[in-house]
Amino acid sequence: MNANELIKVAAEAGKIILENGGETYRVEETIFRICSAYGEKSAESFVTPTGIVISISTNNKNLSVVKRIKNRTVNLEKIQRVNDLSRKVCCNWMPLDEFKYELKKINNTPRYSGKTSIFFASLAASFFTLLFGGNMRDSIAAFLVGALIYKTSNILGKYNVNSFFVNILGGFMAALIAYIMVLFGIGSNIDKITIGSIMLLVPGLSITNAVRDTIAGDLVSGISRAIEAFLVAIGIAIGSGIVVKIIFNFGGI
Repeated sequence: MNANELIKVAAEAGKIILENGGETYRVEETIFRICSAYGEKSAESFVTPTGIVISISTNNKNLSVVKRIKNRTVNLEKIQRVNDLSRKVCCNWMPLDEFKYELKKINNTPRYSGKTSIFFASLAASFFTLLFGGNMRDSIAAFLVGALIYKTSNILGKYNVNSFFVNILGGFMAALIAYIMVLFGIGSNIDKITIGSIMLLVPGLSITNAVRDTIAGDLVSGISRAIEAFLVAIGIAIGSGIVVKIIFNFGGI
């Protein structure tokens, strides 16, 4: 078994999980499981939200690889498929080239179409508005606001715009468009529409993973994820707060 190739494949599997919203412990567990399946039980890994370090001791040599994580999103399907593949190889051994090919297929799995994603993001904003006490008019307004926020976030993401500024813009758009909707009689409550819409930007998975990693003892990952979630919240608050302040100063609220 080529240990050098194995460590690269294990790192790629860990990278896919981490880039798509997986927890730190899951990445480390998957890496160890893959290496063990191919006979390298001395594998050690250190994972943070922005990088993976793996080391293997074999034939009196130490092999190491570092994977930098630059982009993170949420795709639970990819996490589940890599997780299943790593468990499958433990029970039913397969050649490393075949495992590598399966990983590549998983990584290239297309997401839902843009129209489908926008529709369900808008639907989520609409139902969150109802959940927080809005009426049907507010729900319809939030549906439109959610579509605009999601589409704008996707466009900015393609140009690698800093997520902090994306969240500021998202909060700004949510409050501003909600005000316009109420002004033209489409919605009734600015606050309900705004809250429902910005729920699309709230980092629920980051918060959950921060708590999970901290409890598991992965303090570096836990704290960094918590800070990331805190910065997102600040960005949303700044964006929506600017609009509220302007409207308040002009006597609109």
